[in-house]
Amino acid sequence: MKAEDYPEDHPCHHVAKIHERLEELMTHCREDVAKISEPKAQALFETTAEVLGGLKTAYEHYASGREVFR
Repeated sequence: MKAEDYPEDHPCHHVAKIHERLEELMTHCREDVAKISEPKAQALFETTAEVLGGLKTAYEHYASGREVFR
């Protein structure tokens, strides 16, 4: 899914952009875990990455039509 594949007024254009940013932030959090030694901060960053992963999955489901939002 790429934003360029959809016109700007299509929801999937924006879903793709947010999906990409969530992936970037997840990667950033996981990279930072390796750069720090404080266990609580490591756990915080890893938890953040996991939560963002859940959001990313919700965006994937929306884009594929599998998610039902009410």
